[in-house]
Amino acid sequence: MRYPTTLLLLLLLVSVASCVPKKRITYLQENAYADDQLITIQQQQPPYRLQVADVLSIRVKALDQELVEMFNPVGSSSTSLNEGYYYDGFAVDNHGNIRIPTLGEINVLGRTPDEVREMIEKKLLEDYFTENANIFVTVKLAGIRYTIAGEIGSSGVKTELTEKLSLLDAIANSGGVPITGDLTDVLIVRQYPGGQKVHHLDLTQIAVMQSPYYYVQPNDLILVNPLPQKTVGIGTTGLDSFRTILTVFTSLVSVYLLATRL
Repeated sequence: MRYPTTLLLLLLLVSVASCVPKKRITYLQENAYADDQLITIQQQQPPYRLQVADVLSIRVKALDQELVEMFNPVGSSSTSLNEGYYYDGFAVDNHGNIRIPTLGEINVLGRTPDEVREMIEKKLLEDYFTENANIFVTVKLAGIRYTIAGEIGSSGVKTELTEKLSLLDAIANSGGVPITGDLTDVLIVRQYPGGQKVHHLDLTQIAVMQSPYYYVQPNDLILVNPLPQKTVGIGTTGLDSFRTILTVFTSLVSVYLLATRL
């Protein structure tokens, strides 16, 4: 029985090696000797500049609200996020333009929402209102729309009604990453004027909170890849691996015993 014993030892070693280390499934790890400290987070993100397929929410107000009704979407009272996003938002077309009632087309590609607001206010004052009208224009992104897929609790296209959304917020809103997901290499596919770029983030390190890609931008694609243990199918915990190895070992011993009796 020397060979089965040796085989069992080898299989046990493989079982231990196949388990997922705790460091690979723990978020935002600090130095083991670090005391409680203030973590510097990159709060001042560069202003977001609009791209094709972005959707804006634009509202115009004034002392006499009847005067500005023609500039606001007809369905502006919609309370459904999905319906409001689809019907009431102003989508940036392939030419970088949005179409506003009465004002017509305005090119917003590469501009910030604040710059768009200033453009609309200026045009309204030049062509339709006076300073005494006290117009008030609000321009915001109509939520942050992104796609998340891979080893995640709930994949799909998401829309969050917020102006700032961190990567951890997006993951938490999607059910979290299971033990089979690789936190050390989460991919962010981001849109840029010249095309797409892929960024890699390690969510097991607390320094990720200082990354310029830690906050989700509209049209981001977030991908969480599986760990090698899932691909191989050995198991992600010691118990899973032990059961698999035990099954394999039992089968091999049975084959060995049958072969020696022949």
